[in-house]
Amino acid sequence: MPAGTLYRGREGMWSWVAHRVTGVLIFFFLFVHVLDTALVRVSPEDYDKVVATYKTPIVGLLEYGLVAAILFHALNGLRVIAVDFWSKGPRYQKQMLWSVVGIWVVLMIGAIYPVLGHAARELFGS
Repeated sequence: MPAGTLYRGREGMWSWVAHRVTGVLIFFFLFVHVLDTALVRVSPEDYDKVVATYKTPIVGLLEYGLVAAILFHALNGLRVIAVDFWSKGPRYQKQMLWSVVGIWVVLMIGAIYPVLGHAARELFGS
């Protein structure tokens, strides 16, 4: 296949966008995580306040979004590696993308209780 065919088609374009967006979101999470962890050295009391906010249901939803971003980014990254380094990769990129989406959906369904269980108990009781 000629160069530039990796992201041909609507699905390829959206996978390219999603890969970049999830990468940026993960980067910002890591940046904030480093900052809030460093806060323990500056002010342990403020660190405790920040950590307390992480136990809220809204942050639970954000954690689920973080899991979604990391999981999609990782699975799609494996697909990109396969397209780049497997001689038949470009030919099967669309099928691999839909496989990634299917695996991602199944894993995200499986992550609902482990990630959102605490938030549900906070909102609705145990």
